[in-house]
Amino acid sequence: MSTDRCFAKGSAAPGPVPKDHIRLYSMRFCPFAQRTRLVLNAKGIKHDTININLKEKPEWFFEKNPLGLVPALETPAGEVIYESPITCDYLDEVYPEKKLLPASPYGKAQQKMMLEHFSKVIPYFYKIQTGRGKGEDVSGLEAELKEKFVKLNEDLVKKKTKFFGGDSITMIDYMMWPFFERLEILELKNPLEDTPELKKWTERMLQDPAVKSTINSADTYKAFYKTVAAGKPDYDFGL
Repeated sequence: MSTDRCFAKGSAAPGPVPKDHIRLYSMRFCPFAQRTRLVLNAKGIKHDTININLKEKPEWFFEKNPLGLVPALETPAGEVIYESPITCDYLDEVYPEKKLLPASPYGKAQQKMMLEHFSKVIPYFYKIQTGRGKGEDVSGLEAELKEKFVKLNEDLVKKKTKFFGGDSITMIDYMMWPFFERLEILELKNPLEDTPELKKWTERMLQDPAVKSTINSADTYKAFYKTVAAGKPDYDFGL
């Protein structure tokens, strides 16, 4: 069972997860849920998707995830896993074909440390978007975000690799990508002009089949976030 349209408050719970699948509870425009979708697609895992209305969440969803957040995974045995890094690590361990995390404990730790650093960058995407929508001066936030990009660029320069985990895409690239996919909606002036290696990274990511399979256009994101700003998020936008 896969549905594009959202399940909302009052909706009936979906049926059991098929034996040879795993189920993803998602929302089409959520960058955190996109992380899990990227890993599912990159690893070729059979799955179905249930989209959730995050403003009017169905009552049964809280039984799956008490936090009421996406992404969440459910197995045919009824096991539920949530929080985007945890769901992605779980998928990499349970479906070992095409591993996305390094084999060595230190390599794994490095990726988790990189993700911790990147978690400090994510709030800027929301603060700039929200502030701009309210007519606030976000130039200081924009400058700070560009400084963060310079540090990411330096990381790639030091590594001398095409991606953040090496010369092929690994987990950390998929953890970071959804926010760069949405960069255009921030309407920054030449956001990557001082970060040539980071710009090349985004261009390489755009060629990845998993990225291509989950991507939305900047116009789609802009239209969706307008509905969010108006207080009436249209989670089924474009369907």
